[in-house]
Amino acid sequence: MALFGGGCTTNSVAASTVERTALAPGSAQETGYYTDEDGDWIHNTAVLQKGMRHFYEETGVWPYVYILPNGSVTSTAELTDMAQQLYSQLFSDDAHFLLVFCDNNQGGFNAGYWAGSRARTVMDDEAAEVLADYLWVHYQDAASEEEVFSNAFADTADRIMTVTPSPWPVVAVAVAVIIIAIVVFVLVRRRQQAKQREAERMEQILNTPLETFEDSSLEDLEKKYAEASSAPPVTSSKPISDDPIQR
Repeated sequence: MALFGGGCTTNSVAASTVERTALAPGSAQETGYYTDEDGDWIHNTAVLQKGMRHFYEETGVWPYVYILPNGSVTSTAELTDMAQQLYSQLFSDDAHFLLVFCDNNQGGFNAGYWAGSRARTVMDDEAAEVLADYLWVHYQDAASEEEVFSNAFADTADRIMTVTPSPWPVVAVAVAVIIIAIVVFVLVRRRQQAKQREAERMEQILNTPLETFEDSSLEDLEKKYAEASSAPPVTSSKPISDDPIQR
């Protein structure tokens, strides 16, 4: 048993984290799909049945919506108690899911549910949370009252019968791509800067007059000659003998 009501957006619908197995066909005795005590919610039964039937075909659980007069009950605990009592009055199997719904006349709703023992193997607490989230999403954006329930049950079936993929692998790939892009950008940038520096150096060389290089060469030669002329003369350290034989 669980209680629910509240609000969320499509992006914040609860994830489905476990694998669920649909009930075998025929587990639930076929019944109707709704009771509208308010009298002003269900006008096009075909629209309602489309999504409700899809839910049954995907899960094997037979859904049923019991709509109370708007504003008549505001306590979710009371709505859940009503769902438990109505379940035994409406169904003779344990494969139905009963949603008791009451609009609060203030732009929101309250709801409670009861599920048979076999239905709970599919419609566990997490699945009920998914249904609650989709009810709120479609309560706000559905084109008709029938579509609130039809779309909510259809979307719930699609979500709970598969495991919601984790976003982390996608995030990791995105981060890796960003890092690689940064590294490539840095390398390309450095290469461009090196080429630019080389081009500037070559331009400086090409723009330098040839006389500058010639003057520089002459200055180097003059410096070398000046250093050579200022060096002391080289003398022999061996004495010269007067002996003619030794000459």
